[in-house]
Amino acid sequence: MKPVVDILPDPEANAFVLRSVADAVFAVDRDFVVRSFNLSAAEIARTTPEAAIGRPCFEVLGVTNCRSICVLRQAMEGGHPVSNRIVTVKRDGCADVSVCVSAAPVRDAQGAVIGGVQVMRDLSGGGFVSRLEGLQPLDDFGTRDERLSEVVRMLPQIAQSDSTVLLLGESGTGKEVFARAIHRLSQRGGGPFVAINCGALPEQLMESELFGYKSGAFTDARQDKPGRFALAEGGTLLLDEIGDLPYPMQAKILRVLQERSYEPLGGVATVPADVRLVAATNRDLERMAAEGTFRQDLYYRLSVVVIRIPPLRERPGDIPLLIERILGRCRLACRKNIGAVSPAALDRLCAYAFPGNIRELENILEYAAILCPGQAIEVAHLPEALRQATEGAAPVGLTMADIRRQAAAQAVSRHGGNRNAACRELAISKDTLRRILGRRDTDA
Repeated sequence: MKPVVDILPDPEANAFVLRSVADAVFAVDRDFVVRSFNLSAAEIARTTPEAAIGRPCFEVLGVTNCRSICVLRQAMEGGHPVSNRIVTVKRDGCADVSVCVSAAPVRDAQGAVIGGVQVMRDLSGGGFVSRLEGLQPLDDFGTRDERLSEVVRMLPQIAQSDSTVLLLGESGTGKEVFARAIHRLSQRGGGPFVAINCGALPEQLMESELFGYKSGAFTDARQDKPGRFALAEGGTLLLDEIGDLPYPMQAKILRVLQERSYEPLGGVATVPADVRLVAATNRDLERMAAEGTFRQDLYYRLSVVVIRIPPLRERPGDIPLLIERILGRCRLACRKNIGAVSPAALDRLCAYAFPGNIRELENILEYAAILCPGQAIEVAHLPEALRQATEGAAPVGLTMADIRRQAAAQAVSRHGGNRNAACRELAISKDTLRRILGRRDTDA
């Protein structure tokens, strides 16, 4: 039989390409019988190309819910490519593996569909970063975005220096994840990693939190207390949301960077600071420095190495990778065997702008996992605000409080107002349910 796929006119070159690509690639005819199967596909299926060819693809791969969510079938019957679907491959005697799947129909010279091609990427190792010199700290990342991929590839070199790093990105893009990776990859990886949110503390407490204080420095200071610089000694200190740092405190941070020392509040002796500083912000520090609301000298000290993390809406190709990673945690937290997101639900997620970035995606999937009774998250399990946003309304950022409130309200509604039944479904107490629904909602 003539091969279904002729990627190149030269059969030997065609075979070479299929053998060499890192992603799993296979092709089927109109009856879904495998006609081409490369080594990467064989590795995922725990078989050999020779054993796979001539058999139905669903027998070879054993994909969960294959007949109902078959990506190849969608591509071949719909006559157009289908991208970035997440499915689980069942393997006898081996752990199941989640893969990101794309498929396209194959046509003959007259345009009739005569088969299909499917590409699979193994998600179990965190995407391409799992192959970067075996560096486990990089396993926190999974990306197809060229800009972010380049940043991840540079992280080991950045980490090995002791220079200050400035992480720029919107809220929820994972700046702390990058900071922790830099720490673990550095020579300080065995030391402490300490983080402080500069926007979460009142200005009058900021100095004592950063530098500590001595006994008697102020009323109720009955004993010495170490600050974050002392706690991070020999390690890394993350100053998160440094754009919110009060102006007077900026001068004190500048001095630590210049002198590598500081004085605790109420102290008279200078304390050396052996700390690697990483700063993060969602604000435009360069513009703030030009306007005079952020010290220019501190900005230049912080921006020795600048890493810009693109928002999730600019890298939608990462959404399927992130979904699989987050679902792994949801399966443990919810104790449910949720193996996939349905194609329709994935379309909604990929079309959403995610103003809250990865943090919002985590919230949405946690909400959906709570409501999902089966193995695949459907559109109906997604928060109503997201469904409205992807239907044309303005996108909104969903906080965890919003999502918990929606889940609780829907559970109460499903049980006809019976809060005890809703609490049993959600595995929470009545007090917790009352608190989630809001203080004004106090009826028992």
